Amino acid sequence: MHITTIGIDLAKNVFTIHGVDERGKPVLRKTLRREQMVPFFTRLQPCVVAMEACGSAHYWARKLESLGHTVRLMAPQFVKPYVKGNKHDAADAETICEAASRPSMRFVPVKAPEAQATLALHRVRDGFIKARTAQANQLRGLLAEFGLVIPLGMVKLIAHVKGIIADEANELPALMRELAQRLLSHLLELDRQVQEIDRQVQQLCRQSSICGRLEQIPGIGPVTATALEATVADNIKTFKSGRQFAAFLGLVPKQHSSGGKERLQGISKRGDSYLRRLLVHGARAVLHHTMNRSKRSDSWLARLAARRNTNIACVAQANKTARIVWAMLVHERDFRDGFSANREPVPA
Repeated sequence: MHITTIGIDLAKNVFTIHGVDERGKPVLRKTLRREQMVPFFTRLQPCVVAMEACGSAHYWARKLESLGHTVRLMAPQFVKPYVKGNKHDAADAETICEAASRPSMRFVPVKAPEAQATLALHRVRDGFIKARTAQANQLRGLLAEFGLVIPLGMVKLIAHVKGIIADEANELPALMRELAQRLLSHLLELDRQVQEIDRQVQQLCRQSSICGRLEQIPGIGPVTATALEATVADNIKTFKSGRQFAAFLGLVPKQHSSGGKERLQGISKRGDSYLRRLLVHGARAVLHHTMNRSKRSDSWLARLAARRNTNIACVAQANKTARIVWAMLVHERDFRDGFSANREPVPA
């Protein structure tokens, strides 16, 4: 029995595997517990191991690669079309095995532990920011019920709530005053956590030469630079062009064409939504800076914003930023404003 490809349906404790030979004939169907995984694949001859890019997939990919196997990770939405019949663990493992054998299948690169840790820091930061916003909105809403309306802005919110709590003449009930103090303390703790993580991100950015180059691009700061490095820096050359990288981020038009008629809609919003959001927010800052500087009033971004919607201009700038990132990382160049490949000197 010579196994060439194995599909694994990942779980926390029980793993289902499906193996085929070089002709695609099923030769292995097995269920393993977590503690049996490493001994089983240690005894197995090196082969292609396919998994969905879901929870714990990168851990198992690194573990199996250390045992000599070739690991293929696939996005779940690309595996789903190969499902036949009812859904159960054995069918899922067979589907994963079949999908991995398709020549047109796209695979997800395996992330290093350091890159995973950096992205985990970003996810935690994002969660703290959402919790801080929710806490601030709750505090505003509860105080508004007592006729105390607070101006927009986190700094103004904190200052006004402190004043409201200290003011004995505002007829705020003692119970509500105590509750407002509790919510304010929670808000300040969330804000402190966000600031600490921001300092960690800035330190990571200063330690990386790639992040230092990426920060030269308008609209990219420490947060976006570290996220880009952890996500795509090691496999940026898998993208054949800057447009393909922009498509990976969902920054290109969605197409719905038929009968020779091309119909382009809004952006596809496929791929990494976190990176796309960071690039679009950075593009908003670039647009604001461009519109407020007279010497940049004739730039392509200013002209685009003058004739199209502001959001369209921001997405166009984010698309351009993504292409610049691809070119800089692939060709290992620094950022040059106004660079044109047509003016690049031809080597002798």
